[in-house]
Amino acid sequence: MPPFDPLRVRGSRQRLRRALLRHRRATAAGLAVTAAALAATGAGGALGGVGAGAVSDSSAEASTGATAASASSGRDPAQPPARMVSAPVRIADAATVRLLRRGDRVDVIAAAPSPLGSAGVPQRESEARVVARGARVTEIPGERETSSDRGALVVLSVPRATAAALAGASATSQLAVTLC
Repeated sequence: MPPFDPLRVRGSRQRLRRALLRHRRATAAGLAVTAAALAATGAGGALGGVGAGAVSDSSAEASTGATAASASSGRDPAQPPARMVSAPVRIADAATVRLLRRGDRVDVIAAAPSPLGSAGVPQRESEARVVARGARVTEIPGERETSSDRGALVVLSVPRATAAALAGASATSQLAVTLC
């Protein structure tokens, strides 16, 4: 076999750089189009629903949740979904709150305390009513910070009207949760 000089390929490094640059540009263009589409539909939101521009926990959940809610409530689908807010709620049973995790869906039930008779025994059964259905648990503050003899604190993401109902119910009755 005759001797050959070493084979040197020139320009391969530049070709690789150009290919990567084209790939980055295509990815950036795709992300820009996606962001523009989300901005146009108003489906973007902030986590937790606390900020002024926040709508819900996630854009995909907001769109599917709004469709399901409008179908079940008979609401006009063209109407925008309800604005979600964070509502701190004190649950009467602190042990129940320890079972909850962030992202769980719960129903909040209010039980008005029944009047006590002369022997210190309730005269009648207390009536319970559901104040919030399918509320998402957004935060559970530390046990030392929130537990007391009156229960434990949990932060829920609910529509503004439901937050007002929760605040009113917590002032007059004890609250409990059930997992959905």
